[in-house]
Amino acid sequence: MSDPDRRLIERYTAGERTNHWIVAIVFVLAALSGLALFHPALFWLSNFFGGGTWTRILHPLIGLIMMLAFLFLAAKVWKDNRLEKRDWQWLRQMKDVVNNRDEKLPEVGRYNAAQKLLFYVIVVCLVGLLLSGLVIWRAYFARYFSVGVIRLAAVVHAVSAFVLICAIIVHIYAAIWVKGSVEAMTRGTVTPGWAWKHHRAWFRQITK
Repeated sequence: MSDPDRRLIERYTAGERTNHWIVAIVFVLAALSGLALFHPALFWLSNFFGGGTWTRILHPLIGLIMMLAFLFLAAKVWKDNRLEKRDWQWLRQMKDVVNNRDEKLPEVGRYNAAQKLLFYVIVVCLVGLLLSGLVIWRAYFARYFSVGVIRLAAVVHAVSAFVLICAIIVHIYAAIWVKGSVEAMTRGTVTPGWAWKHHRAWFRQITK
C-alpha cells in the first residue's frame, strides 16, 4: 500500500455504501414504475417491468423495499443529521457557500446543513408515500377507504413523489458539484484535505 493510500480517511463503511446503493437502485425502479402509472404519456416505461399489469403489481412492492432499505440507512445516520446552531449559521451564509468561500463558514460536521435538510425532506416524502400508498393499494387496502380519501391519497402520493424526485436530483447534482463526494460513496474514503475543506468539525472529531 502506498503512502497516500494510508492517509485516506474512511467516510462510509462498506455496509453504509451497500445500503445507500440499494436505496438508490430501488428508488430508480420505484420512480420509473410510478411514472408509468402516473400518466399515459409515460406508460411506455412499464415495458421495463413486463407490461402494465406487472408494473401495477410490482410498484407497491418496490416501494416497500425502498422504505425498509431507507429505514436501515436512516437509523445509521440519524444522529449525524441533527440540526445544530452552526447549521443555521451555515444556511444564513448561503452566498458564501455558493461562492466556495469555505473559510468564512462555520465548521461543518459529518453532514452540512443542506444535506441535513435534504435528509428530512426525504423522510417526510417517504412517510407521505407510504401512508398514501397504503390507501390507494387496491389489491389490499383501498376497499377500506372512501372514494374521497382515496382521491386525496392519490394527490398526496403524487406530490410526495414529485418532491422526492426533485430532492434526489438536487442530491445527485450536489454530489457531482462537490468533487470527491461520488468517490466517497463508491470507494468509502476521502483525503484529509477533502475532509478538512468540506467537513472540518468531522475531521477534527475523527482525528483528535
